[in-house]
Amino acid sequence: MSRPPHAREKVLDAFEQLLIAEGERAATLESVAREAGVSKGGLLYHFGSREALEEGMYARLRALAARDVEAVRSAPEGPIAYFLSTSGDVGLPLDRAITAVGRLAHGGNSTASAELAAVRDSWADALRPHVRDDAALDLVMLVSDGIYVNSALMNDLPGPVPRGEALTALIRLVETAARD
Repeated sequence: MSRPPHAREKVLDAFEQLLIAEGERAATLESVAREAGVSKGGLLYHFGSREALEEGMYARLRALAARDVEAVRSAPEGPIAYFLSTSGDVGLPLDRAITAVGRLAHGGNSTASAELAAVRDSWADALRPHVRDDAALDLVMLVSDGIYVNSALMNDLPGPVPRGEALTALIRLVETAARD
């Protein structure tokens, strides 16, 4: 049986959930405490300010992104294939962290924008040795963006997101174009 999440993680989970569901303005310290099932004092014990709570969210994003970058680098099917085939993985912890930090960035938070840019740069750094030039890297990154956005918008409905053999064919096409 797994242990229940620690209070600190429950607070971060609540902050993330509120950012995703209701936006940056709704994610007040009071609403985060209520959502986490802790007192405001309990929240402040773990995160002494709104800025500290945001930093906790950035730290979560950095840790999840670092694990993903390592998976990109070590993928048996190759970095490009792994990166593109997982681009449509919405609702998972990394996607949730990106979405939450994206909500902060959309609210004008320059630190959040910088954190998202750093994640994108880390993926680009992992892929760069496997493409012929910057234009090929842009191709891989933008196809990934398209898969992600369409997956997030379509929510598993039939639509423009390739799956199965169609996704495999797309990945082969991008790999060929990126390497030749």
